[in-house]
Amino acid sequence: METINTLFKFIYVYCTDFIINISNIFGISYYETNLIVFCFVYPFLCVLLPIVYYTLKIKNKKYD
Repeated sequence: METINTLFKFIYVYCTDFIINISNIFGISYYETNLIVFCFVYPFLCVLLPIVYYTLKIKNKKYD
């Protein structure tokens, strides 16, 4: 159980550090970066990627 806790703590620290670095690069706050990532980018990808998947699946059926 301790190994799992250590793994998740590492992932959390890595992701938080990534968001902080992105914030510093663009000169915006940590909270603004979280807003952009989790309220705009993530939902957009959740909608877009299944559409791309099914489009490619239909397109590739022609070659079977």
